[in-house]
Amino acid sequence: MSLAADSPVHSSSSDDLAAFLDAELDAISDASADIQEVTEVEENIDDVEEGHYDLKSDRAKRRKVESYEDVGDLPSSSSQGEPVQISRGSSPKTSKCLHPGIYAGMCMKCGIKMDDESGVAFGYIHKNLRLADDEISRLREKDLKKLLHHKKLYLVLDLDHTLLNSTRLVDVTAEEGYLIDQRDALPDTLKRDLFRLELMQMMTKLRPFVHTFLKSASDMFEMYIYTMGERPYALEMAKLLDPGDVYFNSRIIAQGDCTQRHQKGLDIVLGQESAVLILDDTEAVWKKHKENLILMERYHYFGSSSKHFGFNCKSLSELRSDENESDGALATVLRVLLRIHSLFFDPGRDDNLVDRDVRQVLKKVREEVLTGCKIVFSRVFPTNFQAEQHHLWKMAMQLGATCSMELDSSVTHVVSLDAGTDKSHWAVQEKKFLVHPRWIEASNYLWKKQPEENFPVSQSSKNK
Repeated sequence: MSLAADSPVHSSSSDDLAAFLDAELDAISDASADIQEVTEVEENIDDVEEGHYDLKSDRAKRRKVESYEDVGDLPSSSSQGEPVQISRGSSPKTSKCLHPGIYAGMCMKCGIKMDDESGVAFGYIHKNLRLADDEISRLREKDLKKLLHHKKLYLVLDLDHTLLNSTRLVDVTAEEGYLIDQRDALPDTLKRDLFRLELMQMMTKLRPFVHTFLKSASDMFEMYIYTMGERPYALEMAKLLDPGDVYFNSRIIAQGDCTQRHQKGLDIVLGQESAVLILDDTEAVWKKHKENLILMERYHYFGSSSKHFGFNCKSLSELRSDENESDGALATVLRVLLRIHSLFFDPGRDDNLVDRDVRQVLKKVREEVLTGCKIVFSRVFPTNFQAEQHHLWKMAMQLGATCSMELDSSVTHVVSLDAGTDKSHWAVQEKKFLVHPRWIEASNYLWKKQPEENFPVSQSSKNK
């Protein structure tokens, strides 16, 4: 696809859950439906959740709910196949209704008026939709069984710096001007993945390998987009990534959907936490779900992105370069996902598939990276800083290494910022590996212990 201009905002089709919700709304909004028709809808809920429901044919019926002035205007309906008596100005008898969800201020099951703040908002699925905790649990449990039957898990994907990089047109540097002025001369691979969005006054570059990644990942996962960006931006990016609307459907979560400020959470993802993996370049926004997170190396294609994160160097675009498709970040993490998926669904395991936890599998795969390594740090942490709380110490431990404060014969690596320290001298004398802290970070992002010789330690100017 060539450089795009004025791309329309993405309009996604709804998934199985949306169809189920429309069926429920239909049960309380169709003035011509009698009690028998409502009962038939409820009896077919299982079929609806499996996707055997025509959503488009019922759009108009759903809109009828919004047109009623109050509950008294609703037709008589049934919650469990029994008539509910409704009179103007009074509430329906709903002793048997557990109020699984709220749509436009009414219970989507019995039609009673409800507090708009009840339950958890799922506006990305349906506007003004809220679901009760019990209903969320029921839907998650049912969907998990369906996905496991198809040997799939859930994958939550961040956008910016994970799958793509965007910049405002006004922030394009002089060295990046060729992306605009010479676009006809750009290589075909760059033309395919570079988009100029005039309506949003910005430019977006998709990360190399992203299309292959999404296609392969979709065979193993039901995928969500989860971004801190605004919804119009999220929908436009989803269109660039998934022009055929085959990967995400309505599963696009934006900033306005979050239940906590500046935090992402799986509370608004209709997937069991034990079956969810997350790809994101920012760990801090997933404080409650770090065990599900695979931290991605940030993709800085544009100069504005590098500067925003404090890098005083030229960006990939300014260098007229890019990540390598075959061994870049997305190709690397795809191999990790394949291994995790294979271990999770290993037929040789003797436990029940429903009881398995992908977080434990992720932990096991991560610990293989630096297993057998014993690390001592030298002049890496600030004075009086508790070493065990430093992110490099934690990262090394997660990768399977053992960390220590003391030197002994079992130490395999000294990680240092200065080759002139006593511990660094000891490493050289004892023929141990002396490496820069970037060795740990590179091993973490590449999911493989990196060659130590590629991360030498220079002597500090203070010790020269």
